[in-house]
Parts: sequence; C-alpha cells; structure tokens
Amino acid sequence: MRFLEIKRQQILLLCLLLFAGNLSAQKKMITNPIFKGYYADPTVVKHKGVYYIYATIDPWGGSELGVLETVDFKKFTKRHINWPTKAACTSPTSGSSMVWAPAVRKAPNGKFYMYVAVGSEVWVGVADRPLGPWKNARKNGGPLVAKDDFPNVHNIDADCFIDDDGQAYLYWGSGFNWINGHCMAVKLKPDMVTFDGTPREVTPPNYFEAPHMIKRNGLYYLMYSNGKAIDGTYQVRYSTSKTPMGPWIEGKNDPILSTTKDSTTLGPGHHTVFKQNGQYYILYHRIHPQKKEYVLRELCIDSLNFDKQGNIKRIKPQGVAAFIK
Repeated sequence: MRFLEIKRQQILLLCLLLFAGNLSAQKKMITNPIFKGYYADPTVVKHKGVYYIYATIDPWGGSELGVLETVDFKKFTKRHINWPTKAACTSPTSGSSMVWAPAVRKAPNGKFYMYVAVGSEVWVGVADRPLGPWKNARKNGGPLVAKDDFPNVHNIDADCFIDDDGQAYLYWGSGFNWINGHCMAVKLKPDMVTFDGTPREVTPPNYFEAPHMIKRNGLYYLMYSNGKAIDGTYQVRYSTSKTPMGPWIEGKNDPILSTTKDSTTLGPGHHTVFKQNGQYYILYHRIHPQKKEYVLRELCIDSLNFDKQGNIKRIKPQGVAAFIK
C-alpha cells in the first residue's frame, strides 16, 4: 500500500510540474491579438531596440494614424505623431477616405520615410526619428500619387522595398468594388521621393491589394492580399520572381494565411514582415466579429517559415514564442 501511495504522490508531483511548465510557456507566448484595440494595415520599423507599429485606426481610418511602441510585443505604449493627418494631406483631387495603410522604412540616407494613403492618394513623409516630427517630403506639399493619376487603379496601400544594393522600389494599388486589383511599381531615386522612370503595372496572380516585398536567397517574394477586406474571404498570398518587377510565378501553398475553420482567425490580411534573431515574423490584421455595418480589425503576429525549396509554408495562426529577452 505504501508503494502505491508513493506512486500517487510522484504522479501528482509530475502533473503539478507539467502544469507549472505549461503556465510558464504561456507567459512566454505572444498571443493574438497582440493589443486590445482596433487597428488594421500595420507596418513596423525597429530603431535602437524599439519597435514602432503604425496602423490604420478602425473603423475605416481616422484623421490620423495609430502608433504603438514596444520592445517585446507584449507591452505596448500608444504614441501620437503630428503627420499624416486628413487635414494636412488633402489636395484638390483627394477623395473622402481617411488616413489608411502606412509603410515606414529607414532609407540609406538615415532618414525615415512614410508612404501612406489619404483620400485615395499616396502621400510621402520624412522624419529623422520614428516618432517625428514628420513632414511632407515633397517640396510642393502635394501627394506623390494623385487620385486620378492612374484612373483604373485605386491608389492606396503603398509599400516601399529597399534592395540589397540600396535601390528603393515603391509598390501600391488596389481595385474598386472588390474586383480587378492592380499593382503598380516604380524605382525611386535616392531622395526616396522622385520616380526613376514611369510607374508600370506588375500585378501578380490572384492579387487585389496590399503589396509587400521581401527578398530571401536572391529570390523576390511579392506578398499581397486577395478577397474582400470586409469578410472571411480576405487572405494573404504571394508570388515569386528573379527581379523586383516580375514576371511572377504564383507561390506554392497559396493562400498562406486565410480564415481558419473555426473562424477564430477571420479575414486575415494586409500584412508586413520583419526578421528577428534569424526568424521571420508576419504582422497582420484579422476581423473582430461583430454585428455592425462596418468591420473592426485587430493586430496579430505569427511565424513565417520556408521549406527547403524556398516556398513559404502555410501559416497556422497561434501566436509566437517570446523573442525578446
């Protein structure tokens, strides 16, 4: 009998240790959504050990951007930046849409540049620091891409990619009425504002909006969203090329991120990718289910991984292990 009692005590101790281990592991996890608040279309830049996340404020944009500061993706501080605003980024050709979908990059010249959609136009700002002060980078104070510059293109969702040689490229474009997405691209001169050549369409297969370029092992991955941003059809896809302007081969495993069977992750999309400690991460939004005439979205993070052939693996939304000590 004493032997059985000792065994029971050992089993109980083991269970307690496993339970404590699970609690410890959960504490080390970064869970989704990463922040309690409604934001969409995130971009992220790291500067001096601090991550700055810029995003659309839901529903459907505000008069300015949402900005979050974090060192570990677990604790966040809300920040305010002076630009862009709806008032400051309005031109004679502007539409009524609010401040949407920023992309921020640190250029080879050491300055930070933001490409952002306001009034269905692409605007570009510049700052010496992630929190600014920011200002319009164009001398004439107008948009970089006006609403009517490319009539078949909804001129939103700009994103900047800087290649290994320092050459910068700008991508942007969506469609109207949830159909006929168009992706435009152009080289940028070293000032990060002036077009080096004429923008041209480089639309990959099954594209609607939100282009985002990454490069790995000499291969260019143009990632993007397809479907409707207002429902569960929204998803992340990708295509590859040997050049940053295409032609494109549709990625294997597409879509790599989509609505889960239980709809816990609903309509994920409009993402950005960053790398930390050799691991790629995808930061994106998903729809927060609610019975309203508009959508509310929340920010999520997951690991982005590749197989031996260089194909992006399908993502299982689950959050990530803490990657900052």
